[in-house]
Amino acid sequence: MARDDKHPTRHPDYERKPLSRRAFAARIAAVAGVGGAAAYLAGAPADWPLSLRDPTGLRSQPVHRPVTLRDYRVEKPSGAPDVSVFRGTGDAMERLRRALEPLGGITHYVRPGDIVLVKPNVAFDRSPNLGATSNPELLEALVRLLLVDARAQEVRVADNPIESPADCFAKSGIRQAAERGGGRVYLPDSNAFRVLSTPGATLIAEWPIFRRPLTNVDRVIGIAPVKDHNLCQASMGIKNWYGLLGGRRNQFHQDIHEIVSDLALMMKPTLTILDGAHVLMKNGPTGGDPSDVKPGDAVMVGVDPVALDAWAFEHVLERGRDYPQYLHLAEEKGAGRVDWQGRVREERA
Repeated sequence: MARDDKHPTRHPDYERKPLSRRAFAARIAAVAGVGGAAAYLAGAPADWPLSLRDPTGLRSQPVHRPVTLRDYRVEKPSGAPDVSVFRGTGDAMERLRRALEPLGGITHYVRPGDIVLVKPNVAFDRSPNLGATSNPELLEALVRLLLVDARAQEVRVADNPIESPADCFAKSGIRQAAERGGGRVYLPDSNAFRVLSTPGATLIAEWPIFRRPLTNVDRVIGIAPVKDHNLCQASMGIKNWYGLLGGRRNQFHQDIHEIVSDLALMMKPTLTILDGAHVLMKNGPTGGDPSDVKPGDAVMVGVDPVALDAWAFEHVLERGRDYPQYLHLAEEKGAGRVDWQGRVREERA
């Protein structure tokens, strides 16, 4: 038989069968139902259930629900102080270990497999000897301690600098120090921020935060210099969290003490570490003149960031007990206690 290419032979399985009246009626009903539902969804008033009407165009915009931060604190060992201070010169790793020992050591606070965020102060394009940014040697020691002693899975190092992030991380030596220690640096970009909800905060109850490096984090540690600040007297551990804020954060300078106390509510860190190797005694927070920097020898670690800042203000910046207002506000908000008496253990080499 000659092949008919225009009318190929159909396989018996594909022969069309007559459509019964019952099946035809069922299909008509289904089409009518779908059409009716579509007509309802498209034409129903905007406030009716399942309505697709969007006269303002706002319903089509994505809704981003605010994120929240967990409490990253770890209960200290029985009998340990709230603040530990080691005074001595020499190797940064040894000084950091000595400061951590009275609090139980780093392995008490970080478990094997944890993901840890380390938040340094990298706000300005300054060399480390000017005291405006965190000490890179101490940061490198911390990253190594977390990865080697505590066996953390990952250590992230992140900040949202006031000036160019890439330049600030390079000039301060923080990027090089973090990478030498085995850490991973996170720089901010426009997609790295989410709105954060901070219950009880006055100015940042809902505000954008540098969220990406905080994703799936188990522990958070702040590491900051002790330095003068022309608006709030001093920038230390609590003020350091300002670097996680996004948005137009400079507007908060008009109410600087309120915003810093809000930061104590926003972030409840595992540990706060303060460095007193290069203390910017005046013209802070930016500095720039080496004559404004006083050499120091203190490494301070605390589980109460309010008490830690109060001690550093009095003994490192040498400002006495006329503490910044934000410390008292932070205490009122339940973030810690200003009175450090009887809660500090100090050791000298």
